[in-house]
Amino acid sequence: MFRRAAAGGPGHAHGRSVPRRRLRLLSLGTTFAVAFAAVTATVTVLVGILSYNAAARLVRVDQLSVFHEVVQDVRAEVRENRMAPVDFSSAAPGHDLVRPARTDVQVLGPDGSVYDPGDPGLPVVDADRRIAGAATAGQVVEHADVDVGDDVYRVATVALGGGRGAVQIAQEFSNTEDLLRALQRRTLILMAAVVVGAGLFGWWLARRITRRLVVLTNAAEDVARTRRLGIQVPVAGYDEVGRLGRAFDRMLGRLAQSEEDQRRLVQDAGHELRTPLTSLRTNISLLRRIDELPPGTREELVADLTQEARELTDLVNELVDLAAGQSDTEPPQRVDLAEIAEDVAGLARRRTGREIVVSACGDTTTDGRPGMLTRALSNLVENAVKFDRDSRAPVEIRVAGPARPGTVRVEVRDRGPGIADDDLTRVFDRFYRAADARSLPGSGLGLSIVREVALAHGGAPYAFRRDGGGTVTGFTVGGAAAGAGTDSPAEG
Repeated sequence: MFRRAAAGGPGHAHGRSVPRRRLRLLSLGTTFAVAFAAVTATVTVLVGILSYNAAARLVRVDQLSVFHEVVQDVRAEVRENRMAPVDFSSAAPGHDLVRPARTDVQVLGPDGSVYDPGDPGLPVVDADRRIAGAATAGQVVEHADVDVGDDVYRVATVALGGGRGAVQIAQEFSNTEDLLRALQRRTLILMAAVVVGAGLFGWWLARRITRRLVVLTNAAEDVARTRRLGIQVPVAGYDEVGRLGRAFDRMLGRLAQSEEDQRRLVQDAGHELRTPLTSLRTNISLLRRIDELPPGTREELVADLTQEARELTDLVNELVDLAAGQSDTEPPQRVDLAEIAEDVAGLARRRTGREIVVSACGDTTTDGRPGMLTRALSNLVENAVKFDRDSRAPVEIRVAGPARPGTVRVEVRDRGPGIADDDLTRVFDRFYRAADARSLPGSGLGLSIVREVALAHGGAPYAFRRDGGGTVTGFTVGGAAAGAGTDSPAEG
């Protein structure tokens, strides 16, 4: 994954260079800041518009309500009392009762002429003149949006009745609209300030949030560029970004360990393959003079070639199994190790003719990969049979569980020559073979596969000398190694 990224190099996508400015514009911090500002702007605009409309509606309704109250008061007064134009004159006592703030009153005579002009004077139209000559008191005609000079008024003309004239009541609405326009401008300025502030805050917050993500990105780019997996990721915190940083750090550690394991496996395999290959080349060179060799030597040469080819094949198979075990994709399932032991024992009996005894106690079921566990147990049995050729005692397979909660123990017991104390700590190492075992066939990988399988199942291998002679080799599944001996691997 990292190697592919490194091949293209930073700033490349599908073979084309991506402009750095475009990358910066499309960064997570920029996107977050723009999104934050956009959401804030949308909410602010909606709230501002709704608030302004609500305030403007309340002000206009309040002004109109005041105007209608004044008109209704005048209508009630002229209906109850026989009133003449002089009663509403500006010189008449109590005239201020019908002239509240921003309200203008103008009195018309019986013929519709202006008896007492308002301040400012109001226009008089035919409808107003007809109302002035009306016989019924309280009749009203209203005019909306009347221009008087530079101002706008709403005008209502109320008949005094009996053809005595009328009273014109006007209320100025232009000041109210000026106030609402000022409120609108202030609302727009406030919304702009909030949007700008939200953008700046979003940019600051995005940088604070994405700062550690930038560290992770730089680390990933460094790995892709240098192919060095041993890079420390300096990310702290306990939130999602902190967890991502620690997971990324652990992932790099696992990849580095896997790379080291592969390198070591290739080096060890190359070292072990040189010996049989060298022997094969030597024997093949003798084939050119096979006609000169005596018959007995020819048979030995062919037998050596056959044996070396078999050992080389076994070594390659062991290497393939070991590599496959490190990346095994077999799904875990519930398995019974006692049943696996019976299957392995049956196969070993048919192959070797030896007596294999299986004993089990306790709950021997666990979660694991049956193929890997079968191979590990088969390697233990094959190892025991190989080193216990001359014994008449049966090879024993014991399955016991649980030694501790969730732990199952599998071991193979033989009556062979046993393992030297110096070899007990190394028998599960790859390609290691004890001094007294180097003359026997084998690759030195069988027990290392047992170790890999045990570790993959949460357990560990173990080996120790058996009382009365022989060896006990085994492994645990689902917990740490239990029992006597060493936690290090078994016989080679």
